[in-house]
Amino acid sequence: MSQVLASMAGNVWKVLVKAGDAVEAGQDVVILESMKMEIPIAAEATGTVKEVKINEGDFVNEGDVLVELE
Repeated sequence: MSQVLASMAGNVWKVLVKAGDAVEAGQDVVILESMKMEIPIAAEATGTVKEVKINEGDFVNEGDVLVELE
């Protein structure tokens, strides 16, 4: 199992995947908004989305788990 982590603190602006989606390494899965900038968060591994741990509008801290892949 692989996890996609927040690279910085910010608000979840957009969730681009849902459970069951296939993702490729390097594919953007979440867009964070911090300091009026959009920060794309990419999967580091290829896999299938097991669970999306956050919702649009949530605040996350650096290192929080955003998406779990299997």
